Amino acid sequence: MASPNQVACVFPGQGSQTVGMGKDLYEAFPSARALIDQADKALGVPLSKLFFEGPEEELRQTINAQPALVTVSYACLTVIRELAKGEPPAFLAGHSLGEYTALAAGDVIDFPTAVYLARERGRLMQEAGALTPGAMVAVLGMEEAALNAVCQETGTNIANYNAPGQLVISGAAENVAKAAELAKARGAARAVPLQVSGAFHSPLMKPAEEGLTKIIAGMTFRDPQVPIIGNTTATALTTADQVKAELTRQLCNGVQWQRSVEYMVSRGVQMFIEIGPGKVLTGLVKRIDKNVATLNLGDAAGIKGFAGQAR
Repeated sequence: MASPNQVACVFPGQGSQTVGMGKDLYEAFPSARALIDQADKALGVPLSKLFFEGPEEELRQTINAQPALVTVSYACLTVIRELAKGEPPAFLAGHSLGEYTALAAGDVIDFPTAVYLARERGRLMQEAGALTPGAMVAVLGMEEAALNAVCQETGTNIANYNAPGQLVISGAAENVAKAAELAKARGAARAVPLQVSGAFHSPLMKPAEEGLTKIIAGMTFRDPQVPIIGNTTATALTTADQVKAELTRQLCNGVQWQRSVEYMVSRGVQMFIEIGPGKVLTGLVKRIDKNVATLNLGDAAGIKGFAGQAR
């Protein structure tokens, strides 16, 4: 096991949600149960019933998926901290929405605030998507410079710089469709439409950015206890003001995930622990750097196994 100063904890974003997530944690650990109940109370809705039982179409809605993922990811972290007491990691990072879990993990905001902000962010993004119908497409097997040229010709943007050969474009639905065809004509291996409610991380999210700026302006943030890698800068955020600026900037700008991982590796990180549902980030990290170790902790069995080894 890598020493704490060689470990980064990373948290998944929208798309990693599944019906049934967190239920085993809720049943096995009183701390997870208390936390998930706290989320329901903070939002005033039975969110846990939705992510325990579905329906999937409702869970997939941005307004629901975002607070649900923050809740379950943070519940995983709470149980890990309870069972495997140790030093904090060198860095925290989250992919898009996952940044909110990282903020709670780094004590920038408390958990109920993180869930509330995730819900508001999801609501604002969903509303912006309804205002101007947008789309997102994952483009596989194409270089960034070539895809940038496609985006400039079609009025779209690169929204996610996920890993070598894995980029996501975003924009108005008809423009994204044109961009996907053009990318394939110029050598992209595949163009895969994503199931999202809008053009996330593009200028079409400007109404959401304005709404979130107003909400965050009146809130008190603390300086991170552990450096958090910002999605848009791919460098460490160490002050409350930097975090606030990042959260609003993030909505209309691309997620620099590849550069974020490369930054952490350049600072000595040798192991990435993905905390929360799914294994999306684990896969991306492996594509970015085959030499680092990865681990995913997203369910009760995995966390118990990890805690047993960590003792």
